[in-house]
Amino acid sequence: MEVLQPTIICIGNRRYRKYPIGSPGEVKVAHDELPEDYSEYMDDDDDIDNNIIVATETGFETSLDVASEYFKYIIGKKGDTRNRIEMDTRTQIRIPRRGQEGKIVIVGRDKKGVNSARTRVELLVISARQKQPFTHFLSIPITDENIQVKIDDFKTDVLRECFGDRGHDPSIFQNPLKLHLTIGTLVLLNDLEIESAVKLLHQCHEDVIKPLLRDQPIRCHFVGLEYMNDDPGAVDVLYIKVTFPDDNDVLEIICNQLAEKFMSAGLMQKDYDRVKLHATVMNTLFRKEPSGVVRASEQYQSQVRNTSRSEGSQRSAPRESFDARQILRKFGNYDFGLYNVKELHLSQRYSTGSNGYYSATEILNLC
Repeated sequence: MEVLQPTIICIGNRRYRKYPIGSPGEVKVAHDELPEDYSEYMDDDDDIDNNIIVATETGFETSLDVASEYFKYIIGKKGDTRNRIEMDTRTQIRIPRRGQEGKIVIVGRDKKGVNSARTRVELLVISARQKQPFTHFLSIPITDENIQVKIDDFKTDVLRECFGDRGHDPSIFQNPLKLHLTIGTLVLLNDLEIESAVKLLHQCHEDVIKPLLRDQPIRCHFVGLEYMNDDPGAVDVLYIKVTFPDDNDVLEIICNQLAEKFMSAGLMQKDYDRVKLHATVMNTLFRKEPSGVVRASEQYQSQVRNTSRSEGSQRSAPRESFDARQILRKFGNYDFGLYNVKELHLSQRYSTGSNGYYSATEILNLC
């Protein structure tokens, strides 16, 4: 993420710049409990939404639908965070008891104070969301049988031709039925958050995808291999490059605009300036533990060695890289074939549907 082009988070009628922590351009909010990487730049009193803050006999009130997993971030250690917000804004924040779901209710005599408290709670939730292991992801399934056969052939060829190379193991190869392009990952912790993501996806279908597609097919060519890190002798992720034979980059435009929309809504973290379309074919996160259980079903968010976010607070075991030098020499220009993109899915992590692909929360038809 560029310091000069920070991510914009939209909350109601207000927008916030999200800077990398510690960046030279960072502007910190003057509230200790707010995330350091957020800076408000629209704070007009006239922008208070009268639909979410209602008048009562004693003042004003607003309520928020927040997943219970985030309550602890709003309460803080020994209640310090909630107390500080209440004191600064002269409000009272009512949070459901531990183990209970429900709305967070903010009440106060002053409308501006209630609005300020709500904004600070919303920012805390957005920041806390980035610390959770993702639950869903936007994906484009690659369901062509010929490409799936090529994936199996590639696996057989590599294990035969590169036998004995360090780190090679059948378990690190992609399941052909789960081959896909990833647009981004999401943390959706309750039905309301899932409904919000589905609603936004359909809105993007009407506002972004249809106007760009104009009923034209999207053809992708999966040919050639690349790796994520700088040392081909110690690789964690090997992926298939994606090109467009018709010189039509509409899929890249769609994916980047979708990522922007979901990131602006606070549902998706954007790790790079642009979405890099690729299809993972080998990944050390697929490697099985001695028990036979895969440590992580996909690599989506952790395309680099830092896996701290992918497992939340748990410490991940060190990844065992593999030597890809001979693979790149022998199969660097491997042609996996052409594919006409058919669908875009809101997929569920750690799941398998009846067709062998990830279970879908929602599906958009792109053809």
